[in-house]
Amino acid sequence: MKILHSLHKKMFAVLLAVLLVLPLILLQGTAAYADGSESGGTETPDIKAEAAILIDADTGRVLWSKNGEERHYPASMTKMMTALLGISLLPPDAKITISENAANTEDTPLHIAKGDVITSEELLRGMMMMSDNGAAVAVAEQIDGSTALFADRMNEKAAEIGMLDTHFANPNGLTDPNHYSTPHDMARLAQYGMKNPVFRDFVRQKERQISWLSPSGKTILAENTNELLGKYEGITGIKTGWTKAAGGCLAASAERDGVHLIAVVMKSPTEDERFADMRKILDYGFANVTLANGPTTKEASRHVWVKNSVNSRVRVHPAMDIDFPLLPGEDAKKFSVRYEVPKVLSGPLYAGEVVGKAIITYDGEDVGSVDMTADEAPAGFGLGSWLVGLFETPLSWF
Repeated sequence: MKILHSLHKKMFAVLLAVLLVLPLILLQGTAAYADGSESGGTETPDIKAEAAILIDADTGRVLWSKNGEERHYPASMTKMMTALLGISLLPPDAKITISENAANTEDTPLHIAKGDVITSEELLRGMMMMSDNGAAVAVAEQIDGSTALFADRMNEKAAEIGMLDTHFANPNGLTDPNHYSTPHDMARLAQYGMKNPVFRDFVRQKERQISWLSPSGKTILAENTNELLGKYEGITGIKTGWTKAAGGCLAASAERDGVHLIAVVMKSPTEDERFADMRKILDYGFANVTLANGPTTKEASRHVWVKNSVNSRVRVHPAMDIDFPLLPGEDAKKFSVRYEVPKVLSGPLYAGEVVGKAIITYDGEDVGSVDMTADEAPAGFGLGSWLVGLFETPLSWF
């Protein structure tokens, strides 16, 4: 009986200790959550960069910003625009002969030389992976004959994308007083680029063999300057930048559990610090952003009149199902969507062509958008389509 009584006393003591310690353990867990740890805190990133931004890659919604509209030199993040124009305007097998101007450009880690011949795809890949400035000059010269004319093209495209506080003076990002951008504009460019499957493939590769047409057999193993590739969970790209004037720059994209993020840092104090800054920003995003279901492409589809086509009407719909990116404390019920699409479209239209926007609002304020795309409306004559053109003005009232 004495032994049994002693065991009961020991069991009681253990139980009492557990009851006393458990609240402290729970309290510590709560504190860890509140101070911004990986378990889901909400504290904003403490970064060294002078300016930075985090957006939802699908809608463009700004999720966090530090001087996100402040102008800085973008350095080699500029090459995102050069690559996109090269992808859209040059066949992948186009033969590019390296000029003396391109070969003599400052900082050419691909070791291109005057007279070298290389395909546009190989040159663009090498340019994006190793951030070769001469390669960017060669691409510009191939498209427009000069870097000055190509810069004009870059600025036209920037305006089309909505980069309203950006001006390009060259294709590579070398320092020029008239060459500037903002974190938000660079994020817009990155978001636009990541919609292009060829661009996505360029920026995700950690290393790749780059081959020349002439001299025959010339190759180089290109290693991507983006040190987050293969080292940060979910990283999918995009582009580094560094000059003494610009400091450390980085545009990055990452995806986890359906959350797609794009972030940009500008003017980090060192090349290494830009990567540390980016980790903090992306960690913050993944710890705090959740998704709420919005309208699917089917639910948001509608029909629009078409002229100059065999069809008189065409179906338009969002390019993807719309998910609302939520920050802590937000209510999904405060999101809404409005659709900005012309009442009458002009054919021919190819499948997937962007014809408008689905504008996402939160609590009455526009916060993002998703492209509205059309199904195919082939060229040709159709009586209904002819009548649409004839009565276009009255139809646009509906």
